[in-house]
Amino acid sequence: MEVFLDRPVLVLNRFWQPVQTCSVRRALKLLCLGHAQVLQSEGEDRFRTHDLASWVDHSASSPAGEVLHSVRLVIRLPKIIVLSFCERRPRMEVRFNRRNVFLRDQHTCQYCTRTFGEADLNLDHVTPRDKGGRTTWENIVTSCIRCNTRKANKLPHEANMHPLRRPRAPRWRPAFALQRGVGSDESWAPFLEPERMAAELGG
Repeated sequence: MEVFLDRPVLVLNRFWQPVQTCSVRRALKLLCLGHAQVLQSEGEDRFRTHDLASWVDHSASSPAGEVLHSVRLVIRLPKIIVLSFCERRPRMEVRFNRRNVFLRDQHTCQYCTRTFGEADLNLDHVTPRDKGGRTTWENIVTSCIRCNTRKANKLPHEANMHPLRRPRAPRWRPAFALQRGVGSDESWAPFLEPERMAAELGG
């Protein structure tokens, strides 16, 4: 039960823009307080919103999937909620940090082109700091520890090691703000990939 209640739920503002995630426990509390509605993520009425009473009725008529049982009712676990009052818009720039550089580069060493877990990755200054390189999106790439050691403080042409892709600041995507891949659900995809959302609503 505790595991179910701690699962992540995608939170949309009232403009249906993703702003964060919360636990199932928190989502149900917001639903009960009337501060959010559940967004139906499957079936003919996909994208329909439900208040508490409507969600309870929907859960009773469509009990498939994971549910919580109480003495009086059965309620399906929400995957997406829409806040009733929040107008906060998501940040439109990606914060520069270690994790987001790895996300931008898809956990791929930009020198040997192999994919690694975060524990085996490092950040490399394309132009070393002692040669005027800055710690910015445009000068930092993901590298494995071996390549990072091999390149050391050389310039790319000195080490004969050139990045797979020219480093640049990534375009903003909700996936960065929402820690893409950490407990995410397939039903979130239309909101994390705007072009997919447009296609599904227009289809």
